[in-house]
Amino acid sequence: MGQSNRLDAITQLLEDDCVQTILRQTLEEPMSAPELTEACDASRATVYRRLDELADRGLVTERTAPDPDGHQPTVYAASLDRVVIDLTDDGFEVTVSKRQRAADRFTNFVEGWYDG
Repeated sequence: MGQSNRLDAITQLLEDDCVQTILRQTLEEPMSAPELTEACDASRATVYRRLDELADRGLVTERTAPDPDGHQPTVYAASLDRVVIDLTDDGFEVTVSKRQRAADRFTNFVEGWYDG
């Protein structure tokens, strides 16, 4: 995908109120789709579509969260840290930075230690 198309896709996605709510709500604590449906005040189908779009671009991560009842619902956590748009001689250059949660940093550290 060219930088111009990528810029358009990212800005259109981030302009969406439901997407903004999902990212804000899942910034600190992962949430399930039903919780996000309530927070977004949108239809379940809309929330799932937005979650799919965010996951496809790596802006949210999905994980299973066991609960005391033995269920394992899928929860979503924002992984977007920042979007930087630079103007260059060739046009706009889009850089998407992703957050790394403490558990992910620990996993990368351990895997790096074993590989080294």
